[in-house]
Amino acid sequence: MTLPPDTAIAEAMERARVLALNGPPGGANPQVGCVLLDANGTQAAEGWHNGSGTPHAEAVALQKLHDAGQSARGLTAVVTLEPCSHTGKTPPCANALVDSGVSHVVFSSYDPGRESGGGSTVLLDAGVDVHGGFDETEGTALIEKWLFAQRTGRPWVTIKWAMSLDGRAAAADGTSQWITSPTTRAQVHRDRARHGAIAVGSQTMLVDNPTLTARHPDGSLMDHQPHAVVVGSADIPSGFNLMNHPAGLTHYTSRDLPGLMDVLFERDITSLYVEGGPTLASAFLSEGLCDEVHISIGPLLLGGPKLAVGELGIGSMSEALELDIHSLERLESDIFVVARPRKDTE
Repeated sequence: MTLPPDTAIAEAMERARVLALNGPPGGANPQVGCVLLDANGTQAAEGWHNGSGTPHAEAVALQKLHDAGQSARGLTAVVTLEPCSHTGKTPPCANALVDSGVSHVVFSSYDPGRESGGGSTVLLDAGVDVHGGFDETEGTALIEKWLFAQRTGRPWVTIKWAMSLDGRAAAADGTSQWITSPTTRAQVHRDRARHGAIAVGSQTMLVDNPTLTARHPDGSLMDHQPHAVVVGSADIPSGFNLMNHPAGLTHYTSRDLPGLMDVLFERDITSLYVEGGPTLASAFLSEGLCDEVHISIGPLLLGGPKLAVGELGIGSMSEALELDIHSLERLESDIFVVARPRKDTE
């Protein structure tokens, strides 16, 4: 069968990326979307992966086609990630595509997993025409945090803080509600929902009694909730909000942050949102456990000792942690900055 036109494949890949976002982020499995096309580029079925233990995107699309009484023979599968090749909680997608009679598979990102990767080889050995790396930059961006975790063996770490124009996280008496606008705080909740876990220090927990949930502006819970993590030796009082967290709670009492990374990765958490306070944020930065920072800056001056970032062990300008600004956005009267540690290119 003939491969669909390039424009149809490009549109299908864009649609597959949109579908992928329906799946939960930050877990053991990546967000993946799939669109099945006929030779003319007409969509026959689509699907997405809804999280670990559920059918993968390709299987969902094939099942929809089967339920409609149609065959996949001769079709083209357009997928955001290389179809998997191993049997985990679900059967391998590469084999399902082969068995369905699909003629072509076009995917964006290659799967680096030692067990799950290599699906393209299975497909090629079965005589399926395979095109990998299609629009790979966009495909990689979709699952960047998951890919990072697979390659490094630890969760991607985003560190977030809100501060005044003079770099304070709170007034001298400790009050901090609110430094930033409702629009900025809504952005924070969306970012919470994009991560597998959210962490605070035990002192911040005691002072704020936070819920650490991802919520809509009306207070209702978003579909995906990050796992809650408290770092520090202080006990969590029995009546505190975190004791009933919808995605569960980990209380990590050690100061060994690389050890925490191991614990979370072993629990299939591939991204962590570090929300506070300054002591915990500084500890992650000092350990080099930072892949992105989100800084919300409110237009006010506070003065006093409550700095947004604490001691980093930096003694001179030559030791400064240099960042590359990825985006700079105005949210109401606030400035929202996304930056990443500059990589050594030498």
